[in-house]
Amino acid sequence: MPPPADIVKVAIEWPGAFPKLMEIDQKKPLSSIIKEVCDGCFVDFVLCVLIQSSSMDAKLEALKDLANYSRDVTFAQEFINLDGISLLTQMVESGTDFGDMLSFTLTAFVELMDHGIVSWDTFSVAFIKKIASYVNKFASDISILQRSLAILESMVLNSHDLYQKVAQEITIGQLIPHLQGTDQEIQTYTIAVINALFLKAPDDKRQEMANILAQKQLRSIILTHVIRAQRAINNEMAHQLYVLQVLTFNLLEDRMMTKMDPQDQAQRDIIFELRRIAFDAESEPNNSSGSMEKRKSMYTRDYKKLGFINHVNPALDFTQTPPGMLALDNMLYFAKHHQDAYIRIVLENSSREDKHECPFGRSSIELTKMLCEILKVGELPSETCNDFHPMFFTHDRSFEEFFCICIQLLNKTWKEMRATSEDFNKVMQVVKEQIMRALTTKPSSLDQFKSKLQNLSYTEILKIRQSERMNQEDFQSRPILELKEKIQPEILELIKQQRLNRLVEGTCFRKLNSRRRQDKFWYCRLSPNHKVLHYGDLEESPQGEVPHDSLQDKLPVADIKAVVTGKDCPHMKEKGALKQNKEVLELAFSILYDSSGQLNFIAPDKHEYCVWTDGLNALLGKDMLSDLTRNDLDTLLSMEIKLRLLDLENIQIPDAPPPIPKEPSNYDFVYDCN
Repeated sequence: MPPPADIVKVAIEWPGAFPKLMEIDQKKPLSSIIKEVCDGCFVDFVLCVLIQSSSMDAKLEALKDLANYSRDVTFAQEFINLDGISLLTQMVESGTDFGDMLSFTLTAFVELMDHGIVSWDTFSVAFIKKIASYVNKFASDISILQRSLAILESMVLNSHDLYQKVAQEITIGQLIPHLQGTDQEIQTYTIAVINALFLKAPDDKRQEMANILAQKQLRSIILTHVIRAQRAINNEMAHQLYVLQVLTFNLLEDRMMTKMDPQDQAQRDIIFELRRIAFDAESEPNNSSGSMEKRKSMYTRDYKKLGFINHVNPALDFTQTPPGMLALDNMLYFAKHHQDAYIRIVLENSSREDKHECPFGRSSIELTKMLCEILKVGELPSETCNDFHPMFFTHDRSFEEFFCICIQLLNKTWKEMRATSEDFNKVMQVVKEQIMRALTTKPSSLDQFKSKLQNLSYTEILKIRQSERMNQEDFQSRPILELKEKIQPEILELIKQQRLNRLVEGTCFRKLNSRRRQDKFWYCRLSPNHKVLHYGDLEESPQGEVPHDSLQDKLPVADIKAVVTGKDCPHMKEKGALKQNKEVLELAFSILYDSSGQLNFIAPDKHEYCVWTDGLNALLGKDMLSDLTRNDLDTLLSMEIKLRLLDLENIQIPDAPPPIPKEPSNYDFVYDCN
């Protein structure tokens, strides 16, 4: 069968490399053909130097170029096809390269593997041992240490077999010293490796690993050398701290999903202990039939005072999951470690006879369930979230202490609301709002969290709610509705122009795969005439806008067929743990063009996702349906209506803004709320 008419074969010779016969598709753009030819020839040149050259300087330059060009997927594909990865692993295993030579070799390896072309399962134990040895051997060489940690993290995340081999080679004790340094990037990679080992550990090994982390005082080291270090925490470090926080709390899932066995004496003894601490029972009555009945009656009375739903057999209160046995664990911790507060709450409510008593048992069970929902216990960490809370790194039993603070808050709020058992759900809603509002301030310690809650009394919550209702007031009279209808098209056009202006400015997107920190970025922006999307890869995250002429690729807006989001995106249909992540799905969108062309995005956050999906829909003449558009429309409509309803008669509005006042002589009046 003759070759297609558009395919021609051309012999090409690169100085210092062997001649090469290449097939060229004449239908492709000239720029693409030139790139393929250059990549192919340069790969041959690099391999030739690495294999045949005896000059160390020439090899160093070749490795430097390889590390730089390996970011490009076309170059990487050609290099891998010529078995370049095997050459790099042999160089590492030989152990003859050090310094810059080794650094560039590892950098090139990391860049090539990040394209996802080669399976991680292909690497030998000798290679893993050598990489693991670099974590200790080259602690002072930041570049080699960083690449070695990145490779170990990727091995653990991408292969179960490699996880087991890495876990045998690397101990937590070897990683801890890297957290005590001052380089935040090394600290980030170190925590990432710990998180990867934690995440991939079998269920029966995870608690064992948590115990080792506690023995090595990981929490206090992170608190001292990372969270309270005299420097800002960057987004990547914040993400890794969030992942560690989630994985730590997920250890509670087993107890959260364990029902209490009413026949288990050891579990029932915990309930007996709660009763004993609260009421300081006298010595047990004699074991006769009469005293047995008396004892049962006394226990039933005491369990009612403790606020259990099932007074006769309170073990039945803990058969619902969640929160299961975790609620009982929290109650016992509170009773033992905050005994005075526990006794005060129980006796204070058990002595009331006005139906306003707060049931401690029922409250503790529902509160534990609520806290698990707030902290998302049992859910996998998000790939995009940075929401860690410093206060959870200040105590070895942070969840239990969190509960102890919140159960006292619940009791306080119950009294402020003068609630009865019928108001139980209302109280829980208020308590949840108090906790959520306090958490959004990111308190640095549990004491600070407690202080924030003190300022969020029930009265204060009512004021906040009233204020928010007034700010979001929706006028429903017919003249106001008609005015809204008249103004709305103007506001929507204003929002549309803002979205398109943001697309013209452009956005830097991160390329994500199973190893998050790969420092790979690409930029996309709309041309000022709204006719073309310009996009291309970047070496690093840009400071400000990227010029159109520096972005290599173009996509005419006229060629766009559709914009799809979430699970409908092509890159979300691929296999892999990352692709199944709920938060990533919510940030994913794709542009479909031609017959099978696609441009895939994962927005840096929800705001950018809304801006881009709105802007692209506006370009295609479709409605902007995002939550951001709805909120912007409500806000701008409300402001515009209030402005138009202002009584401005006989008030002269100046054409020029008022002058800026002089700076004060001092700033003693400034108060730092933190």
